[in-house]
Amino acid sequence: MNFLKVSCILFVFPIFFNSKIKLENPSFEGEPQDATVPTGWMPCEDGTTPDILPGFWGVYTEASDGDTFMGLISREDGTKESVGQRLTDPLEKGECYSMSLDLAHSKTYSGYNTPLKLKVWAATTRCGKSQLIYETDFIEHIDWKTYAFSFIPNHKSHYIIFEAYYHANKTTKGNILLDNCSPIEKCKRV
Repeated sequence: MNFLKVSCILFVFPIFFNSKIKLENPSFEGEPQDATVPTGWMPCEDGTTPDILPGFWGVYTEASDGDTFMGLISREDGTKESVGQRLTDPLEKGECYSMSLDLAHSKTYSGYNTPLKLKVWAATTRCGKSQLIYETDFIEHIDWKTYAFSFIPNHKSHYIIFEAYYHANKTTKGNILLDNCSPIEKCKRV
């Protein structure tokens, strides 16, 4: 009986502490089409109509993972696109987490050609922006690059949000391309 208990503990212990929070449809797979939120994601700004690419709006970049990726834009009227999803497990307050995703820019996105930043938010409510957990510089490169980051939530969060962003006091027609989101993992302690 003791052998069985010890075996169960040894089996469950690594799973519990190495658990990953996997995103649904992390590479934004789907039939390429414009003005469509990828399966598993929800729009989080009025007018959010992301594109499942390549093949529309003059964007023919190959995906970094799988067959498709997502394009988000900003507009001259100040509106921007953002998407989010409810996590399978919450991000716990005070814990360190890490994740990565691939980003690029298209120079030919039907006139939405200015480079944008990506903001990543942790949220307690659907599409909320409770805590900014990561912000890139302007993404100007047309080749995919992986961006890895770590963060510590200041509250228990059930959602993650990706937001295309230009500048608080300026507006423009711009784009950012997203693909290959990793699972969210607890940071490795040394």
